[in-house]
Amino acid sequence: MVSTKHLEEGSIPSLILRFSGPAVVGNIVMSIYNVVDRIFIGRGVGPLALAGVTIGFPIMMLVNALAALIGIGATALVSIRLGEKTQDEAEKIMGNAFILMLALAVILGIVGFIFLDPILTMFGASAEVLPYAHTYMSYILLGLVFQITSFGLNSFIRAEGKPHIAMITMIVGAIINCVLDPILIYGFNMGVRGAAIATVASQAVSAIWIVSYFLRGKSMLKIKRKYLKIELPLTLSIINVGLPAFFKQISTSLTVGILNNSLLTYGGDIAISAFGVVHSVMALMLMPIFGISQGIQPIIGYNYGARKFKRVKKAYFSGILLATAVCVTGFLAISFFPAVFIRLFSDNEALLALGVKTMRVHTSLLPVLGFTIIGSNYFQAVGKPRHAVFLNLARQVFLLLPALLILPRFFGLMGVWLATPVADGIASLLTAIAVYFEVRFLNKQSEEQQDEQPGEDQEEKHAHSAALCPDIK
Repeated sequence: MVSTKHLEEGSIPSLILRFSGPAVVGNIVMSIYNVVDRIFIGRGVGPLALAGVTIGFPIMMLVNALAALIGIGATALVSIRLGEKTQDEAEKIMGNAFILMLALAVILGIVGFIFLDPILTMFGASAEVLPYAHTYMSYILLGLVFQITSFGLNSFIRAEGKPHIAMITMIVGAIINCVLDPILIYGFNMGVRGAAIATVASQAVSAIWIVSYFLRGKSMLKIKRKYLKIELPLTLSIINVGLPAFFKQISTSLTVGILNNSLLTYGGDIAISAFGVVHSVMALMLMPIFGISQGIQPIIGYNYGARKFKRVKKAYFSGILLATAVCVTGFLAISFFPAVFIRLFSDNEALLALGVKTMRVHTSLLPVLGFTIIGSNYFQAVGKPRHAVFLNLARQVFLLLPALLILPRFFGLMGVWLATPVADGIASLLTAIAVYFEVRFLNKQSEEQQDEQPGEDQEEKHAHSAALCPDIK
């Protein structure tokens, strides 16, 4: 177990290993939810069913966007409050966030059922693919309360210094999903319906586990009845800090929807199936990066709140270095063995040929994504959502969307594949500029800190923290 004292005084490399290690494993396991579903569906049902699941992905991203708005926004605030030694405030934030998650699940489930078919059609479902997409997403919508709860509350476990427990909750869910998929898809011949039920069941187990953890009294942070209410000022603070994650996910959902329509126009259903495979492999490669980002978030947030600016900078650059190493390794694996990854999902020759070509183009700038992801997520960890919102919107909205609308007009299907690396390259340059100015800010704060008198009382720390985090209202 990692205590909050270790966050302030422990070795940065050791803390990153303790926090990011379980987060990396947990995120890789989490990605297995979608990857395993698509492998069994692609091999057991066929390319059209695989395309149907891919069509439903933007809806799942929309759900994750709203869950991230609450969960990640609240977690960043909790980490800062723990750094300020105000646990009651941290528990109030968590209780408020939990109620918001439950309300969100109910609202999204109802709206999703009412408008499911029009939404799927809007995201690129053809007449042949729509039945598969409708069946899969109907069951996913039924289990939204489990998906949002497990996703949102799991980050609080990491924030209180117990990343290994957060990892276990995800591993248990993924194992259940892997076991149920072949049983329901093949054994009971349930097809995409079986894959969806397996996913919901696994998420239900994870959600129940996490909620019970905060209720049994073994956690540092507690879900307390007196805090289970929505307070408007606190909700606005959570939303304000969570906006970067929200915009990142919502823009991804919008982008994938437009991408699916472009694929249908220029390549047909087989192109959507190929994208589903490539996206699954890409997600598997990037999950370690998200794990590193999640792992260093409480380290950076706590030390920022505690005014340990040199430790903030060290954790920041250590995360960037580690993430870049992972991305380069993944890039080399994809470059040399693309067909191996494609064959995991299907032996269809048309899908294999298109998938190999697609994967090499789509992942050509994978080596820079580690820097881009860690760089933009840092600003959210320290309570500066405006910076993070700009970087995320720059890639997804101002760069990728125009590329998807313009490049296919000149290059056809290849233009669809080229849009992502073009956006990634420009986004990395923008992130580098933001990182440069942030490092200058941290250096300046460290210099000014040396002139301060020791022994600040808690009230002064709060005032200083508020000055450093003007975006938190």
